[in-house]
Amino acid sequence: MALTSQAQPVAPVVPATPAPPPDPAVWWSNEIPRPSSETDPLAGRRLGRKEQPVPIDNGVDPLLYRLWGLQPLQTQLVRGGELVLEAWARPARGVRQAVVRVTVRRDGRAFVQARAGLGCCTPEIGRRVDINAELPNDRIAALKALVGDAAWSQPRSVIVDYGGGAVEGVCVDGVSWDVTLLVAGQARHLRRACDDAEVGSIAGVLSALVGAAAGRDPLFDAVLPRGGDFSRQAKAYADLNAQGGQLKAETSNRPQPPAVPIAEDDEPEPQQAEIPALAPPPPPEPR
Repeated sequence: MALTSQAQPVAPVVPATPAPPPDPAVWWSNEIPRPSSETDPLAGRRLGRKEQPVPIDNGVDPLLYRLWGLQPLQTQLVRGGELVLEAWARPARGVRQAVVRVTVRRDGRAFVQARAGLGCCTPEIGRRVDINAELPNDRIAALKALVGDAAWSQPRSVIVDYGGGAVEGVCVDGVSWDVTLLVAGQARHLRRACDDAEVGSIAGVLSALVGAAAGRDPLFDAVLPRGGDFSRQAKAYADLNAQGGQLKAETSNRPQPPAVPIAEDDEPEPQQAEIPALAPPPPPEPR
């Protein structure tokens, strides 16, 4: 005899009540939440009365920074003992791009912001991947040491002379790099094509910078699968020098942007709002 079961009644599906539209007065109010240090390490800073903005000339428009979810480097106010180091990676094949920025503050904290995405075909950055994280203290000394790296004394744009004359590089494979260093009063920019010897001349800078973002998100790592390993490029640059070759300034090379006077800032740093401590519990009532 077959067992039969009585069908249970199914409750009708009630559509969710749509959320009310936002209040226009609240929507356009001036109340803007302060971002975290991980997403905007230098948020809330203002020029002091004697401070001047540092000229930035790295080919990246302020609006392009905002498309990638980054504060424009042109608006970053860096003071004594601080630095911002940034690299844009542009593969010769495909439209996948990446940018890594490291910020070291004078309070002893450092942060990495990294982005990867498709720079083509849609108005926005397609499939954008965001990394915002604080760096451990053991990385800070190495990052500060990069300010004195010999790479910053090289020409902004170079061509490789292998000993028989300089040859204009044409990228058909590999990754080209734009690297910018911003410190108090001045900025330096270097552009390196995908030639291994060119990239190897800034291998130490790229290794520390890209290595700070590597391993944090597999989607980002897929764009730069070697992470902070630039040993092949460093060897190519060392071999170039050993064989009598050199890097020469490209015909389109431009001078670095001018420095500005460094003034003691007289604007206090904005402080994060502190959460008040919880009041102690009341004493138990006598029985």
